[in-house]
Amino acid sequence: MKKIIFVLILALSLPVFAKMTKEKMNWKGFEKGHIELAYPLLTIRGSKGFLGCGYFNVDACDKTNEACAIVSGVKTHEDMLDAKIKAVSSLAKELGIEVGMTGKQALLHLK
Repeated sequence: MKKIIFVLILALSLPVFAKMTKEKMNWKGFEKGHIELAYPLLTIRGSKGFLGCGYFNVDACDKTNEACAIVSGVKTHEDMLDAKIKAVSSLAKELGIEVGMTGKQALLHLK
């Protein structure tokens, strides 16, 4: 009986939890870029730098003194928000962006 009650409570709370984890992004202050390729080339640019997909190279950003954070395995801008940061440029590190944080967390530093 306890298992049934637990499963029932869990099932009823899933829609609420799903809504909390998929809250909408406020895109004000950001510019989204999309180039259709076999896998899309994606960027989200803020006033201090950009979040880019795996096509981008941190070494190139360091040479041009750009703040960038890289995520991979993404197909949409929304995917970029939940993806973990794989690499950051030196300037992005100075802004407080770290490998392992989410794209959404990184964007707060790049706005």
